[in-house]
Amino acid sequence: MDAIDRRILDILQNDASVAVATIAEKVGLSTAPCWRRIKRLDEDGVITRRVALLNRRKVNVPMTVFVSVKAPRHEADWLQAFRRVIADIPEIVEAWRLTGETDYLLRIVVPDVETYDAVYQRMIKRLEFSDINSSIAMEEMKFTTAIPTSYMELKSPG
Repeated sequence: MDAIDRRILDILQNDASVAVATIAEKVGLSTAPCWRRIKRLDEDGVITRRVALLNRRKVNVPMTVFVSVKAPRHEADWLQAFRRVIADIPEIVEAWRLTGETDYLLRIVVPDVETYDAVYQRMIKRLEFSDINSSIAMEEMKFTTAIPTSYMELKSPG
């Protein structure tokens, strides 16, 4: 990795549809070497996916609900069942296993409270929980899928 790779990644994180020729121009390379760098970043697993980000309001899922989950017991069987439950519910767009008071944090996107309640009902019908606490987001203050590249270890040229 070098500073050019970092700049390529910053560009792609902002818009993965940018043409390779445009990226090459922005980072000071010709098209072929730039394409090879992007291909290497893909093959090395640095770039894991290229996706389209949708406007949640335009696809009718404007509400975000953060759900804190406490497991009734810490057992492998329960965890595997929980993984199956969250995998089967498309409204759950993120799931995190945590340290501290909360065992899991879910981010759920839905059109309204009634739909969230239906998601909640599906979850509790399939699995036992010690506690579920929901918080509805009032305002999205910052949302990005871009991660900082400033922490990448850079190799010096030559």
